[in-house]
Order: sequence, then C-alpha cells, then structure tokens
Amino acid sequence: MPTVAFHTLGCKVNHYETEGIWQRFKKEGYERVDFDQISDVYVINTCTVTNTGDKKSRQVIRRAIRKNPEAVVCVTGCYAQTSPGEIMQIPGVDVVVGTQDRGRMIEYIEEHQETRLPINGVSNIMKNRVFEEMDVPVFTDRTRASLKIQEGCNNFCTFCIIPWARGLLRSRDPEDVLNQAQKLVDAGYKEIVLTGIHTAGYGEDMKDYNFAKLLRELETKVEGLKRIRISSIEASQITDEVIEVLDQSEKIVRHLHIPLQSGSDSVLKRMRRKYSTDFYRARVEKIKKALPGLAITSDVIVGFPGETDEEFMETYNFVREIGYSELHVFPFSKRTGTPAARMEDQVDDDVKNERVHRLIELSNQQAKEYASMYEGEVLEVIPEEKLEDSENVYIGYTDNYLKVKLEATDDMIGKIVRVKITKAGYPYSEGQFVRVMEEPEIKQKVMSS
Repeated sequence: MPTVAFHTLGCKVNHYETEGIWQRFKKEGYERVDFDQISDVYVINTCTVTNTGDKKSRQVIRRAIRKNPEAVVCVTGCYAQTSPGEIMQIPGVDVVVGTQDRGRMIEYIEEHQETRLPINGVSNIMKNRVFEEMDVPVFTDRTRASLKIQEGCNNFCTFCIIPWARGLLRSRDPEDVLNQAQKLVDAGYKEIVLTGIHTAGYGEDMKDYNFAKLLRELETKVEGLKRIRISSIEASQITDEVIEVLDQSEKIVRHLHIPLQSGSDSVLKRMRRKYSTDFYRARVEKIKKALPGLAITSDVIVGFPGETDEEFMETYNFVREIGYSELHVFPFSKRTGTPAARMEDQVDDDVKNERVHRLIELSNQQAKEYASMYEGEVLEVIPEEKLEDSENVYIGYTDNYLKVKLEATDDMIGKIVRVKITKAGYPYSEGQFVRVMEEPEIKQKVMSS
C-alpha cells in the first residue's frame, strides 16, 4: 500500500482542501502517515499571504525532501499558484499544482514516477470561472466541520495577494453544498462552519441565488444540523435579506466575523476597502438590533503605509466604539507584488509594534467585558478537545464563540452540552457541566420557538 503524508500551512480553506485531496488519495488505495514519517509521497499545501508564508512553505518542502529523498514531493496551494517557477527550482520538488486542477495530482504523480521528470501543473487562475468540486465527507481531526462554499475574491485590496493566488470569485453549486452538508451531519457533526476565500460573497456570480438563500436552504433542508457558523462576512455583504435570515434562524450562531482592517476612512481608501466607517457602523448597529448578544470578531491591520498617529487613534477609538468580543491584530507586512508594498511612507517597525500592543490591550479588555456578560448564564458548548496535561478538563466553544474550559468526559466531544459559566475571562472562561442536550429536546426547542 503506497503512503502519503500531508503538511498544511495557512488558513482554514487550506486545511479543508488538504482533507479533500486526502479523500482522493484514499480512493486510490493510499495510506496516510504522519508528515514526520518516511512516506512514498509528500504533499505540502502552501500559503502565500505574507512573505513569511512563502519562507515557511520552502522550509517545509525542504524538510520533506530531506526526510525521504526517494519520495515524490508534490507542492500545491497558494504559493505554488503564484510562484511555481521559484518552487520548481528547489532541487527535489517533483510536482507542482496550484489552487486548481487538484483532481489531476495523482495522475501527475504517476506520470512523474514513470518519467522521473518534474511536472509543473500550474495554469492561469484568472481564466478560471468554475468552482473546483472537492468532497470532504469527514475530517481527520476536528469536531467542527468546515464546508467550503466559494473560491476566489474580486476585491483587490492593496495589501492582498489573494486574488492572484485564488483567482476571481466563483461559487459552489447549491445542490453540492447541501449534499455535502447532509453527509457531514450524517457523519456525526453537529456544527458546520461555512468557509471560503470571500465566504459571504457566495452567489455574487449567480443569477437568482445568493448567500441569504443558501443559509435558508441549509437551515430547512439539512436534516439533523444543529449549528451553522459563518467564517467571515464583509460589512457590505450584511444585506437586509441576510439580517432577516439571521433574525429568523434557529441554527445560525450568535457570532459573526466582520473584517474591519482599519477604523480610519483615509486608511481604508488607501487599502482600497469598499466601505467607510459610517457604513460599517450602520450595518453593525442594524445587525445587533436583530441579534441581541451577538459576538462580533474582526481583523485589524496596524501600521499600514502612511498611517499617522491620528489615523491610528481613529482606528483605536472606532474599535472601542464597536465593542468587539475578540480582535485579530496584525502589523502591516509588505507582501511582494502588492501595491501597498511599493507605497511610500512605510511605518517604522517600532511604531507598528507599539500600536499593535495598544490595540491588543484594548481587545483583551473588550473580550473580558463581553465574556463577563455571560457569567452565571447557562450556554450551549460543544467540547472539542482535552486541555493538554489535564485529567478531565476539556475546551469547547459556545454558540457566541466564548472559549470555555470545563470538566467533562471523552464521550462528550462533538456533542452539544449545557454549561454554566462560573468564571468569565479571556482567553478562557470557566464553566460547569450541567447536562447533555438530548436529540428530542433540541427538536422540541426548535418547534416551540
């Protein structure tokens, strides 16, 4: 039985796609081994969001080549898509496939085994208008299942390389999304995370179908699904129709990740983001009315070229005003090939770091404040994994994305349990197990509302 080992860098979409590629190898009779073991084939799924992503990807590729010089080393993912030539120059790389045509990976590997010649299977992503169907009926190591619903992005923000790595926006066929959602639920998953490169842009390339309709159909047509989580949604994608669906839904969780990037209108312009702070604020206010207690998380880039102290303070104050339950703060990093990397007035690293720390402090304070609203409440948690070095302490997420530590047992992993929040905190709150939600009770709850 031939063996294959995987290493995934980067985002949730990459992790999803690695599972999809593994399904194909499995069908061809491969056995999966750990990346640190000797394997016949190594597949490295790369990231290129930052220059560091490229560098890490190269390190991992070299690690595989050293591990077994006889193996077929196959490189895929975003870095492979944008820089196939650079990767082909690494001695020992045999096959390069980008972010499309991954169905041909095994064919290329077999061709290489016959000819011993390196194969570059990367084609122009900008010409692709079709979503590459990859079925993932089960995940190797997760209690939450991801479901990839779209690919690519049309935004071309000045700091971002992603459209060049992933191509333009294309949506997965709704039937395929619903079929796969059903398979995941049948495999025992209670929660599905809708994911993509520009997730809520789903349907923008379709006639008479959109993201709101997909949410409605997932809710009504997938038997036994308990929780739907949206991995990310832009302010402009929070349409009145989407708000209405969220308002009426029993399954979409009270948590949205709404990227901000900057709270300064002048910086947003330079970033080529397609909204103003006024627009963002208005959408957030509207959605908070529809969903009281909504947890909003976000991404912010600090130290974008030309960011003045005033502009940074605009961001700081805007973040304080919105009141996020958690923030991901990134110092701006120059991504070769993007307009922002060539801009004048690059901000000094020391200034960037100082600003990052100030924003992280504010974010931690906000996260604690948000969590404290739920102290003493009973919330629904899905335990995901055991805390390292602990006898019986597990970690899981509430529907509104509080990370909770609680005493539990192995058989509760992946189930919905009711937990009383005994001590609110950040990054963890502490909870006490109340009981497991039984199936009929969940149905009852939905019917009675």
